[in-house]
Amino acid sequence: MNAVITSSIINCNSLSPSSWISGENWPSKLLLGEISAAFSRRRTKVSCGKSSPDDYHSTLKSLNSRGRFPRKSLGQHYMLNSDINDQLASAADVKEGDFVLEIGPGTGSLTNVLINLGATVLAIEKDPHMVDLVSERFAGSDKFKVLQEDFVKFHIRSHMLSILESRRLSHPDSSLAKVVSNLPFNISTDVVKLLLPMGDIFSKVVLLLQDEAALRLVEPALRTSEYRPINILINFYSEPEYNFRVPRENFFPQPKVDAAVVTFKLKHPRDYPDVSSTKNFFSLVNSAFNGKRKMLRKSLQHISSSPEIEKALGVAGLPVTSRPEELTLDDFVKLHNVIASE
Repeated sequence: MNAVITSSIINCNSLSPSSWISGENWPSKLLLGEISAAFSRRRTKVSCGKSSPDDYHSTLKSLNSRGRFPRKSLGQHYMLNSDINDQLASAADVKEGDFVLEIGPGTGSLTNVLINLGATVLAIEKDPHMVDLVSERFAGSDKFKVLQEDFVKFHIRSHMLSILESRRLSHPDSSLAKVVSNLPFNISTDVVKLLLPMGDIFSKVVLLLQDEAALRLVEPALRTSEYRPINILINFYSEPEYNFRVPRENFFPQPKVDAAVVTFKLKHPRDYPDVSSTKNFFSLVNSAFNGKRKMLRKSLQHISSSPEIEKALGVAGLPVTSRPEELTLDDFVKLHNVIASE
């Protein structure tokens, strides 16, 4: 039978060394002893003298209330440390009157923090069971709405534009919205690509991502295999910042990797790099990286002849032997504008 998870199963007096249930073998059913063992190896500090409305006790009870277990297909890892939710909200500087988009609210632990800070929250959740759970939890709040949607397929731009337009009618001084989310790791890159070009809608995007992915997105070095077109995109549309690492022990089930909080301060469209065509600019960047080890005079031959690319590189102040991983965002902007003007 399904385990009944209560705070009496997992408490400060019963924590002893045992094995953690990993994200690789997620259970469909758990016995009481297995639940207790699963949470006994949390290496993060547990505060026994201070209760929290959304610590690991309440997260587990919320899941158990509907007989739910994390689904690997949806990349579900639930936050067990309420302090991390507070820090996520702090990184986004969430305050009274803000409008916040949250992707994948789960049991609503982060949602609760955002609402308590005075924000209005629109949550997008793919799992219908979690939609029902948070709908019930925040049924008495006029600052919460949840939509059952697959975010990467949802028309978020048109939906947000409609919301912001309505808010400005009643609140003329309302600012741009923010995004604060503990993302399923398996959609993080897609979400970044979707959200960052929306500097006319969002001012900040604060995400909890897989740590290795966060480092690749925010701190790649030139002339390395980690330097890719998405790094050009991120710096074109935002100012990224790696905030802090979140050890894997803070999640249920425990993933194989640590996480990290990253802040993307979005640029307004008027502050984007000056290119004649954004679409053509990113087409050039993607073409350049398709032949990553090739010199640009070879990989961009479908745009112009090799001698013309060499000439453009020279005019842009770049070596004619340049390869894509050697160019910064500014270098690509200069090269694109030279080619576009010819």
